Amino acid sequence: MNTLHQTPAPGTMLRRFAGDVLEITLRVPASARGRAFVRTNIGHAREARAERLAAAREARAPLATDWRDLPMQPLGQGVYSARIPLAEPGLFAAKALFLPDGAEEPLWPDGADLRLKVASALSAARNSIYTAFPRQFLSSTPKHQPPQPPGASSSALDNRDFAVIPPSGTFREVARHLDHILGPGGMGFGILQLLPIHPVPTVYARMGRYGSPFAALDFLAVDPALAEFDPAATPMDQFQELLDAVHARGARLFLDLPANHTGWASTALEHHPEWFRREDDGRFHSPGAWGVVWEDLVELDHRRPGVREFIAEVFEFWCAKGVDGFRCDAGYMIPAEVWSFVVDRVRSRFPDTVFFLEGLGGSVETTRALLNTAGLDSAYSELFQTEDRSAFERYLPGAQALSDSAGPLVHFAETHDNLRLAARSPAYARMRVRLAALLSSEGAFGITNGVEWFATEKVDVHGASDLHWGAKPNLVDDIRRLHALLDAHPAFGPGAAIEMVQQGPGNALAVLRTASSSAQGRSRPCCLVLANLDAERPQPVQWPAARFDAAAPVDLLSGASVRPEVAGNGQARLVLEPAQVLCLAPSNFELQTSNFELRTLNFELRTLNFGLGCRLRAAALAARDALVP
Repeated sequence: MNTLHQTPAPGTMLRRFAGDVLEITLRVPASARGRAFVRTNIGHAREARAERLAAAREARAPLATDWRDLPMQPLGQGVYSARIPLAEPGLFAAKALFLPDGAEEPLWPDGADLRLKVASALSAARNSIYTAFPRQFLSSTPKHQPPQPPGASSSALDNRDFAVIPPSGTFREVARHLDHILGPGGMGFGILQLLPIHPVPTVYARMGRYGSPFAALDFLAVDPALAEFDPAATPMDQFQELLDAVHARGARLFLDLPANHTGWASTALEHHPEWFRREDDGRFHSPGAWGVVWEDLVELDHRRPGVREFIAEVFEFWCAKGVDGFRCDAGYMIPAEVWSFVVDRVRSRFPDTVFFLEGLGGSVETTRALLNTAGLDSAYSELFQTEDRSAFERYLPGAQALSDSAGPLVHFAETHDNLRLAARSPAYARMRVRLAALLSSEGAFGITNGVEWFATEKVDVHGASDLHWGAKPNLVDDIRRLHALLDAHPAFGPGAAIEMVQQGPGNALAVLRTASSSAQGRSRPCCLVLANLDAERPQPVQWPAARFDAAAPVDLLSGASVRPEVAGNGQARLVLEPAQVLCLAPSNFELQTSNFELRTLNFELRTLNFGLGCRLRAAALAARDALVP
């Protein structure tokens, strides 16, 4: 029987942030004499990336030159400890060992290596995403209704193969609305994510009125249609203006980069046709999902030499412009070893870059592998596809476990591929947006432009559907309140525990959120999220009263007091109105966020996260250089 015991246990998968400190302890028999070490590659991300890149290019196994033995400090009674600063994002491994006096071979605790994923300090919070389709941001009109060509004349021209393309929204028009999206007086999102901004087909192989942004013709250029004509500023300059404006508001900008495919007649297809997949009869292959073939796309063959270098260069190009992260469209279709290469190469120069996986067409196992072994940071959750209580009970616990160990699964209330929430009803849209935010990990939730205005017209990537901009009523105040709550309450911070506690009948949820044990010392603030998933009928919801103080809770979304019934069996119960969502906290909770008077201050504090994150990372690097040989 092995008498060596390591904490955290061997084989565990942990997730931490740059600037954190990892403590590993080893317990051996108190009578044993010797020295203890941690064998690890923590602190040598730069060397590890360089070695993996060289091995991939030379088609050989990595040499593991990044591993070191770090001494553990004896604490007495056979207990040893090592506190290791986590300075850089990356994937690492570690395992404690004991070298008895006079022995040549070490003793190991049973089990595999402890695995560790370190995320950028900048992604510990402010992870809410507003997806914008720039084409839909037309010149300021009451409702941003896209101009339509005259029906009869356009049909006649269409029938004669003319390209009839109305004006497009622009980068500058998106920039004019940033205070609504990101600012303290607006909704307060932390990330602006743009659908692809590259040139699209206008004549050859164009589909739809405008052509799809996912049919990119040149990954290193922007679509001139997204720019205003300006003799002093190129289209790329105008994209840079938007990027700078996002950063000036303390937010981040992500690009949607469809690296699995291009449009027909793209620069890559014209210059390197050997990089693309072909059918047996010689035709180029179009990808697809869910039984649909995307005929305006042609798929890259990532097994071909040169493709992964090309894709890595594309990501590096945009990082050099200042882009903070990427939505990796159809990322599950790209092999894990290609992603590992791309991530290593990009992070060699831009270590805080975020890779956000769109893996909705792939399996959970593929998503887990790309997050755990290829280094991607986060992925779409499928929460937006869960309808009733049983679906949530099947999906949410596993999704939360994956979020905790590998990176947050982002709860989008609605993606650009879905039917509009408000087309079902405004009440349903409000309920789903609240759920996406209140069930999120590290604040990672998202909406697509127009959700806040109860837009009902589905986003058409081949067109420019109406955003219903400025409509009343709307969800702007609701979303602002959600951000204030996520900013202020420790139960929405990193490491918070999320547990479903609903019992008894009813199509409703009761989800208990508890702050990380390190959030406020010994105190672990909690809140209880209650949601009626039925937008048409009231539903009962009940939970164990012992799990949450139900004496006189306050709804943090409205500030109203709530009076649950507590039965003799120890169950607390409420009847929720159709589509009602509550976030309950004990009435004596110190952060009274219901009036949201701290909203502006919260935003100002959050905008300091970037500078603070950089300072934390610099301090951790200094500590690593001082302590790690």
